[in-house]
Order: sequence, then C-alpha cells, then structure tokens
Amino acid sequence: MANIVWHAKFKIRLDLNQDDLGHPQFEGLWERLYWYDRACGVRGVPVAERGLLCGGVCQQAGVEAWMYLRERNGRREAVHERAEDEERHQVVVSPEHRAYQERIVRTAEEAGFRAESEVVTPFGRKSFIRTDTLVDNGDGLKIGWEVQLSDVGITGPGSVGDRVGKARKLGITPAWHTDRPRFAQRNDTQWTMSSHLPAEVIARTGDLRVVSGFRVLDFFTCDLTAVYQCPDGVRRCGKIHVLPKVRDIMFDDLVRRTAAGAIVPIEHRVSTRTLHRFWVTSTDHTRYLATFGPAEFAAVAVPVVQVQRGSSAAPTCRPAPTTPTPTQSARAVLDWNDPSHWAPQPGPCCHCGKQAQLLDDLGRHSHKVCAEQVSARE
Repeated sequence: MANIVWHAKFKIRLDLNQDDLGHPQFEGLWERLYWYDRACGVRGVPVAERGLLCGGVCQQAGVEAWMYLRERNGRREAVHERAEDEERHQVVVSPEHRAYQERIVRTAEEAGFRAESEVVTPFGRKSFIRTDTLVDNGDGLKIGWEVQLSDVGITGPGSVGDRVGKARKLGITPAWHTDRPRFAQRNDTQWTMSSHLPAEVIARTGDLRVVSGFRVLDFFTCDLTAVYQCPDGVRRCGKIHVLPKVRDIMFDDLVRRTAAGAIVPIEHRVSTRTLHRFWVTSTDHTRYLATFGPAEFAAVAVPVVQVQRGSSAAPTCRPAPTTPTPTQSARAVLDWNDPSHWAPQPGPCCHCGKQAQLLDDLGRHSHKVCAEQVSARE
C-alpha cells in the first residue's frame, strides 16, 4: 500500500493522509474517485486503465505501478496491482538503524515534541523524500534525522547532497548521524558520529555519546594577549578570529536541543574551496553571524587555527603577505574533467539558476564558468 498516488489523467498528486487529498479546491474528491474506481471494478475494467499510479517509491524508481483504491475501517488505502510493486515499499533496515529511529522518537516525545519514522513527503510533482525520523517542535522547526550506517553516494540523485537540498527546500533541517569515521570526515552536510555499537546498546535509555560533529566556538582578539597564533600568518593583526573546538555531547541531548533550536547547524569557511559543516549552540551561532556576517563574507576572516599552549616564547615573526601581481590574481581555471563532476540529470545552477549538467566540489549543480567567476570574486 502507499499513501501517495499519481492520477495519470488529471495530472495531480493525491495524498491519502490528508482529508482533501491535498486539493481543497475539489470538494468531495476522495468520494468521487473512490466511487469511480469501485464502479470500474464492478464492470471489470483493468486496474491499468483506471488512471491511478504509485506516486511514491515506484515512481521514484522509474517503475509504472498501477493501483486501485479501497477503504478499511474508515482508512483510505491505495493498493498496488502487483505484489512485486508492493514489496518495493518495504523498507529494509538493520537492527542498529531501527534502534536509532526508536531512540530518536522516544527521546523527542518525552521532551514534548512530535516524532515519526519513515515519513514520506512529496517534492514537486514527480518526486518525494523519505525521512528516517522527523521531529517537529510544533513551532515551525522540523529536524529530519537520517541514520546512515551503510554506503551512500557523494553526488547525483539519491546522494547526501541531493537529499539535503530537497529537505531544506521543504523546510526540514537535515541531521545526519553515522558510526563510520569516513562519513564524519565529509563536508556535504553536518555529520554527527557515535561509536559503532550493537542495537541493544543503542536502544537502551543509558548514555549514548556523540564524539564528532558538535563544536564550541572560541572567539579571540589577535593581540599580544592571545594564546593562539594569527591565522593570517602575521605577528598580531588585531582582528577577531574564531577557533572551533570539538566537544562530546550526549545523543539524547542533541535530539532534544536541536528540536528546541538550542543547537543549530553552521557553515564555517576555511578557504575559498573548503567549507566545514557542523553543529554549534544557538548562542555561538548568533555571535558568529554578528562578528563575521554570513559564511560567504567570513571566508578569509575565520580560518581554523591550531592551538599552541604552554610556551612563553614570543610568536614567530612572519612577513606580511605580499600584494599579488596581476598575473597571480588572474582568475583560476577549474579542472572538472573528472567524471564525478558530471551529473546524470541536469539541474538549476546554484549561481545563475539556469540548467547545468555539471556538479561543483560540493555536489551542487553549477556551470564551470559561473564557479570560476565566483572564485575570482572571492
């Protein structure tokens, strides 16, 4: 069964979870469609000729799966004609994955938030996204938890970047959690990580520690009293810099505080080509924006620096960077010959909005010329 149906004749998507099927302008739409489908069944009209297709998993997979309607105990249902299409909707997850989902739902509900697993949300007319666990604080903030314990692509349809972009367009804040260190080192979203644990340990109420993905921001003025070296390579520049420091946090606290808006995602520009994504407190996030402005304007001012403590020696003197010559400041030409920069399907360029077949280093659709122009301005 499925809750999202595509009406091939009317060219509309029907959401059976809503009383009006998502179309309040058509009064009594369900009753009319259901009566017509029942009449077709009585007259022996094949299901494939009734105009109803699966608009969820099957459509996403490019499969034409015909459906018919029924009611059971007042519940509306759309049923696949073929059993193999029905089986496509059965989500197979590991015991560890299921334990994480159950823990997120339990923790969120105990804190007074609404939570539900395997939530399917329509995206446009022919697509959808499935969220492992969706936490809604009832005040407009939705956290979409994705527990990723298996391989996932970096670019293209179904990749992390693709799913994160769709979630954000739907007003969902993505929160990706894993137990694999190589995922936690990626910057395609704000990854958090816990140690690899069996399902029975994850499911328990006891402490579950998040060892990566949450940081506190240490702001400092680059003067003679600073204990850190200047990230600009000069002796003391007098600017304000920030040092993100990794901090452990309990998983249950992370679930509660993200839903409450007390912990939020941030994008921290290290260089013109490197962007670090992690979670910080809302207080640190507010101060970050107040000090440096949005991430695109803080690219040079806030690189990550290394901590150097325990030495009374004066900072190493380094010459100030020389002014680049016209040859040095010429626009760099990007090398996008690698197949990873080619998208299976075109999408809107993140800079100009026109259709582009290429992907940038962050997995976003982009024209090579647009990316080079942005890099030159930076």
